[in-house]
Amino acid sequence: MQPGGEAAHMSDTVMVSHEGTIATVVLNNPERLNALNRPMWERLGAVTAELSADDSLRCVVIRGAGTKAFAAGADIAEFERERGNVEQAREYGHAIEHTLRALAQCRHPVVAMIHGACVGGGLEIACLCDLRICGESSRFGVPVKNLGLVMAYGELQGLIELCGKAGALEIALEGRVFSAAEAKDKGLVTRVVPDDKVEEEAYATARRIAEGAPLVARWHKKFINRLMDPKPLTPEEYDLSFACFGTEDYRIGREAFLAKKKPEFKAR
Repeated sequence: MQPGGEAAHMSDTVMVSHEGTIATVVLNNPERLNALNRPMWERLGAVTAELSADDSLRCVVIRGAGTKAFAAGADIAEFERERGNVEQAREYGHAIEHTLRALAQCRHPVVAMIHGACVGGGLEIACLCDLRICGESSRFGVPVKNLGLVMAYGELQGLIELCGKAGALEIALEGRVFSAAEAKDKGLVTRVVPDDKVEEEAYATARRIAEGAPLVARWHKKFINRLMDPKPLTPEEYDLSFACFGTEDYRIGREAFLAKKKPEFKAR
């Protein structure tokens, strides 16, 4: 599947396309290895919110333009203009936080298709996807110590959830750029495949998700994210675990299984 399926939209910073029930979002700054500038952060947040609200979708794939990088960190060329002092950096940070929150709250499963470099802000974005498929030559890290800046609280959250306190400290303090194999060992990526199979595997994964009952996928994502919060479940939250038994998709799935047919779910 290539960007530009059924209905493609292109901006200077992000491309969005749809093919059936799968949407593709492309970080589009290939001349700078998809380094993230402020328009990209803001557009990604807006796009993610729009896709989350689209009930026709069943999965979202995020990738970088080309095959050299998912996103090679921040576009440092804009720092003096956009992040030249504390006040500017705080405002810029709010834009990043808004986008990362939109990714974390997206109702649909999100798959990161990772070619090449996935560092800095690129890794922050990938960490908030639900699954991460990368190539054997992909590289990861957050070398911000060399710039004299920190990852804000919201930027660290996804990293900590995937590789824990010790792993997050190692990545932030050492600032190394490391291999796909090490990223897999740290829990940062879901699957490592040959470089020329990344797109194939990412979309195969997206199709497997999209073939399932979409309400179930949304509930599983919601439940797992909720269980990351140590607060006890409310009775209402617990009861939601059984709402699937009142859906048409449950009837369709049950009857298809007994008839040995492939179910055609309707998200209701």
